[in-house]
Amino acid sequence: MKEVLRTTNPVELSWSQAMLKDAGIACFVYDTHMSIMEGSLGILPRRLAVIDEDFERALDILSRKPFDDEGGHGGHDDGDA
Repeated sequence: MKEVLRTTNPVELSWSQAMLKDAGIACFVYDTHMSIMEGSLGILPRRLAVIDEDFERALDILSRKPFDDEGGHGGHDDGDA
């Protein structure tokens, strides 16, 4: 098993699981119960892992996420507004 994502963002986690499932890649979420025990403050991240054979493909799929880590809409902002 290899980790492909570590996040406190439940939307990113759900989107990532859906994308991997659609691609036929089984994934596993770790630390769900730890996250619940900390009171849903968003301090402890959840981890998403896949089997070793699917690792490279999973990284490729997840690299195309439609949002950035700050909750934007993805893409690059070159400052030419």
